[in-house]
Amino acid sequence: KGFVLALCHLSLGVYNEELARRERGNTTEHEEPTDATVVMYWSLSVATFSIGGMVSSFLVSFVSDIRGRIKGMLFINVLAITAGLLMGLAKMGTPYLMVIAGRAIMGLYCGLSSGLVPLYIGEISPVKYRGAMGALHQLAIVIGILISQVIGLDFLLGNDDMWHVLLGLSGAPAILQSLLLLVCPESPRYLYIKLGKVEEACKSLKRLKGDYDTSKDIAEMQAEKEEVMNEAQMSILRLLRSSVYRQQLFVALMMHLSQQFSGINAIFYYSTSIFQTAGVGQPVYATIGMGVINIIFTLVSVMLVDRAGRRTLTMVGLGGMCCCAVAMTVGMVFQDVYSWMSYLSMAAIFLFVSFFEIGPGPIPWFIVAEIFSQGPRPAAIALAGCCNWTCNFIVGMFFPYLEGLCGNYVFVIFAVLLFGFTVFTYMRVPETKGKTFEEITAVFHHKRGAPPSKPQEEAEMVQLKSSTEA
Repeated sequence: KGFVLALCHLSLGVYNEELARRERGNTTEHEEPTDATVVMYWSLSVATFSIGGMVSSFLVSFVSDIRGRIKGMLFINVLAITAGLLMGLAKMGTPYLMVIAGRAIMGLYCGLSSGLVPLYIGEISPVKYRGAMGALHQLAIVIGILISQVIGLDFLLGNDDMWHVLLGLSGAPAILQSLLLLVCPESPRYLYIKLGKVEEACKSLKRLKGDYDTSKDIAEMQAEKEEVMNEAQMSILRLLRSSVYRQQLFVALMMHLSQQFSGINAIFYYSTSIFQTAGVGQPVYATIGMGVINIIFTLVSVMLVDRAGRRTLTMVGLGGMCCCAVAMTVGMVFQDVYSWMSYLSMAAIFLFVSFFEIGPGPIPWFIVAEIFSQGPRPAAIALAGCCNWTCNFIVGMFFPYLEGLCGNYVFVIFAVLLFGFTVFTYMRVPETKGKTFEEITAVFHHKRGAPPSKPQEEAEMVQLKSSTEA
């Protein structure tokens, strides 16, 4: 944190006497710059990213249906490239304004991308490998995090001379993705169900799976299309009001709540101080070690998610994180009494991250696309994405105050939340492994206990279909 704020003095164009004293070596090694202007601008640059994600997540449904999945992802890459250019060229203008503007635009991009990518993956993946394909999205994210941690080391790009290059490189993956998307087929479900283009859907299926008989997949999409014609395309407001999808929406939102309120971002916030207390000379390398663990256990999730199932891995992950939060609390409370307790805290951090990547990290992003049919799916993903980004913003803004209030007992709160999320997953989240979209929908109808009668359900569907909002 101290390094980030020190770098912020330069990247935001603020230079003061306190920074000068640091350069002359008249401050202690871990003393943090506290200039109010720097803190304000840094907080603003962090907040605008999350707010951008919250706002743009509502546009996922619009972009995905109007532009299509592939064209939508190509279109939003303009935002990432623009943001990268703004931050990369910050030294040529007013640094703090360009950094804040770049962060805001990058937030808009990430909010859209975090919805469009899982939507596309869920629609093109075979039922047998849908979970593994969905988990690959999280794997790409954690690989990107590790790369950024490595190139952000002070002897590479994380220094006073190269910080703008480090920030500007955030737009580079969008350029690579734009090139790769040109050879990717459009979603067959979007082509067949949304646009009614049968021949193009068949061509897309063959590009994805090779030359084969597409009649079975076409028949499945036809059945889903007939259901969509009854349920109509739903707006976000209609989805919130509809009783037909209330169970699915509740599960989707709770899955994303469990991801962000698990305390994973708080762990990254706290990890450096715990590593320092344990006597780690270079805590930044321990943080990179956490990034490596992220990748390893996300790979474990990729291999297990279609075998063990989504529900099982989520419960194992949340339950393990709950135990780790308790262990971390014990370690932090007694680390001044028993020196070896700091190592317990370190072990708990690494295990916490491991359990997160097994289930609660990757699964919420793709399970929303599984539990909703084609009609309400884009709106549901938009709502879930907004929920995720809002929770991310809340944790980022209020955890430091919560930590100041609770001290070493702050992770007791997350332990209680994790226990509640584990119980909820056991009670309410169905297993979607190996099931078609129709079968998953039937599971939720059955879980309602007393499903609405056919006339009642048809009446609601007719009302939705005739609504201008739909």
